[in-house]
Amino acid sequence: MKLRIQPSRVALTFLFMLFPAIASAEETSKISYADTAWVMISSALVMLMLPGLALFYGGMVRRKNVLSTLMHSFIPLGVITIQWVLFGYSLAFGNDIGHFVGDLSKVLFIGIDFKTLSGTIPEYLFSMFQLMFAIITAALISGGMAERVDFKAYIVFIFIWSTIVYDPICHWVWGGGWLGDMGALDFAGGTVVHIASGTAALAAALVLKKRRGFPGKLMIPHSLPLTLLGAGLLWFGWFGFNAGSALAADEMAVLAFTNTQVATGAGLLGWLVAEYIKVGKASALGAASGIVAGLVAITPAAGFVEPLWAMVIGFLAGLICFYAVIMKVKVGYDDSLDVFGIHAIGGAWGALATGLFVTIGGTGLLAGNFSQLWVQLVGIFAAGSYSFIVTYVLVVVIDKTIGFRVDDEDEEMGLDTTQHGETGYNLV
Repeated sequence: MKLRIQPSRVALTFLFMLFPAIASAEETSKISYADTAWVMISSALVMLMLPGLALFYGGMVRRKNVLSTLMHSFIPLGVITIQWVLFGYSLAFGNDIGHFVGDLSKVLFIGIDFKTLSGTIPEYLFSMFQLMFAIITAALISGGMAERVDFKAYIVFIFIWSTIVYDPICHWVWGGGWLGDMGALDFAGGTVVHIASGTAALAAALVLKKRRGFPGKLMIPHSLPLTLLGAGLLWFGWFGFNAGSALAADEMAVLAFTNTQVATGAGLLGWLVAEYIKVGKASALGAASGIVAGLVAITPAAGFVEPLWAMVIGFLAGLICFYAVIMKVKVGYDDSLDVFGIHAIGGAWGALATGLFVTIGGTGLLAGNFSQLWVQLVGIFAAGSYSFIVTYVLVVVIDKTIGFRVDDEDEEMGLDTTQHGETGYNLV
């Protein structure tokens, strides 16, 4: 009888000895396959926003510049991808240097392999998700300089701009920098993406001057169906932009998803109400613009507010951005596709509204916390002023060295022909 029991005791003893090792393995293996799947899908959704942006912008320019405008949204998919792997990711998310920028510890993804984790997902995936944000931020700026820039100079511009503007601001907020330390709230990029790109577009528009004939010459959109299709693709992809920023398949992602839909619908209506008040009609271009205004404004607040406040944020964004856009003609600058009026102003309103209405993951002015509102204001001013000043200098330098704006003859002929040797529509 004793001989029969002994093997069982040995087996039990072995299992108890093994248990700490099993527990330790479970503790170190933190990957969540559900989170990984969701962030992979979200990354692909954000990438889809680039063709959406291309169509949104492309439909709003004149026919002779449609391919050039589309290319301005597509080329960052190549240029910024390479920049990100070379050193952009490291500058944004490397070890902190002075709370301003990351170091070069992750250049060429050094120290990362397919098993390295960032939270509950592989770090490769985290880097790819963040890459999509870097790409679309650079592409957004092109709307401010559309129909008048040299393509080669534009490539140089987005490579340098991402390095010296986007990567540091990204680090300030998300990579361990000073704004994050202050407690600035930016769930999915109101400050990092929209304020940075919108103020950069304004700076570029001011340096490069107005298009020939602006504002007297009619420069109406050549294809509003393309613009509406682009707005729809942006709306669809934005679910990955906002809900994916939870970096997990959890309640926060669901909240961000819900708020994205609610605010965008409200933004659409807010813009159309403003149009009815101003001109008595609701336009298709206004509908597309209202959609984007609502999307932009809810981006910083998506995971921090309740749906009722998301509705307020989106509706007011439609009104605010409408009046910001019509101010362009009165002030006299030529931001071709209204990047400043929608992205910078919409992003600033969204960041400010986060400080007003946040009740999830923090408290804002609604709960008597004025300090959060102050931090949000600091973030708006810091990101906007830094992006504007550095971009202004960068555009001046490029224009004075290699030339940024095309000559009058090329602009008159159209950039599709002069820059790419093609035409968007070969009608026989």
